[in-house]
Amino acid sequence: MNAQARYVPAAGWRLFTKLYDPVLRVTMRERRFRGLMLGLAAADLPPGGTLLDVGCGTGTFTLAVAGARPDTRVLGADGDQEILDLAGDKEGADGIEWHRALAGALPLPDRSVDVVTMSLMLHHLLPADKHAALVEARRVLRPAGRLHVADWGRPRDPLMRVVFGVLQRVDGVAQTRDHAAGRLPGIIEDAGFRSVQEHARMRTSFGSLEILSATSNVRALGDSHG
Repeated sequence: MNAQARYVPAAGWRLFTKLYDPVLRVTMRERRFRGLMLGLAAADLPPGGTLLDVGCGTGTFTLAVAGARPDTRVLGADGDQEILDLAGDKEGADGIEWHRALAGALPLPDRSVDVVTMSLMLHHLLPADKHAALVEARRVLRPAGRLHVADWGRPRDPLMRVVFGVLQRVDGVAQTRDHAAGRLPGIIEDAGFRSVQEHARMRTSFGSLEILSATSNVRALGDSHG
């Protein structure tokens, strides 16, 4: 992945990694968007199923899923060892399988996961790497597995355009251009997902956050029985 050449930590700069959780709580309406994601993901997990949280960061959402669905297997993957260490220090972390891995190279077998979640991760990636990460998510999903994404969408008013411009200076214009143009649902479809659905759009301190879901397209995986 090209992301290996310019890995962007969850907080934008490594200096702010330890501030990631408190900043997210203050600026991102975290309780609401995490709650929406949790409801969607938990509902799609079958008993004994497996969820993979890609770009899990400090593990807040990963741990919430494990708490809500203790009957399932929950995995978290992130490319940043420092932030994984923070996740591993949290209460309940021993019940999670943590993996240091980039989104485009997940250390899991084909069709081994029922649900993949990605929260505020895709906007860190260049366009080709976004596609690679989504294709990799589709690879590890079982037939008709579910993808849930929380990430930036097109700003809906002048104020949101201004504040999103600030975030683009941190995360890179090339990485965020498609989000600003509202192209994320199409990017998900192009990676082999179907039935892309927007569940919510909310204003935050940095822009318009969208909650999207999609279903793995079995035929795109070469399964003629899908």
